[in-house]
Amino acid sequence: MEMMTRTGERMDTTGIPVVQAGTARMRDLTPAQRRAVLFAQQQVLRARAAKKAKDERQAEINRMRLAEDSFEEKPQPVVAPQPVVRPEGRDVSLREAIGHVLRELRTHDNKTLREVSEKAGVSLGYLSEVERGQKEASSELLSSIAGSLGVTTAQMLRMVADYLDAVSR
Repeated sequence: MEMMTRTGERMDTTGIPVVQAGTARMRDLTPAQRRAVLFAQQQVLRARAAKKAKDERQAEINRMRLAEDSFEEKPQPVVAPQPVVRPEGRDVSLREAIGHVLRELRTHDNKTLREVSEKAGVSLGYLSEVERGQKEASSELLSSIAGSLGVTTAQMLRMVADYLDAVSR
């Protein structure tokens, strides 16, 4: 049941203005309803802005991956790391030698621990411990790290052997 007000507006029995579908206007709403509509509109705008930002980030990531995939790297000559002078009578462990070679390769390439760890799929802390000679890495892990540094596992192991040979002299 509808009623008419003095201003000519139609109201239902609860006192809420009656509006036909599609013709609702802000002046036909109560202050609380206006606030709710404005809040909903703001939420929609925020959601659209967030979606647009997310889509732009994803597009940038896709562009970077595409550029990375299409970029042909020329093989760079592998530079043997310089041996560190060790005190007389102290043997260098294989674990320390591997860590030394990995760190030399990484710093020679101007790569950060984070870059190498992300590319190799290894945690940052674990890679740091491997480089410091505190942890022994599995062969699969060493292969992954060597690949992220742009060398084969065989090349990396040859460098380790050369390093151990130079230090033992």
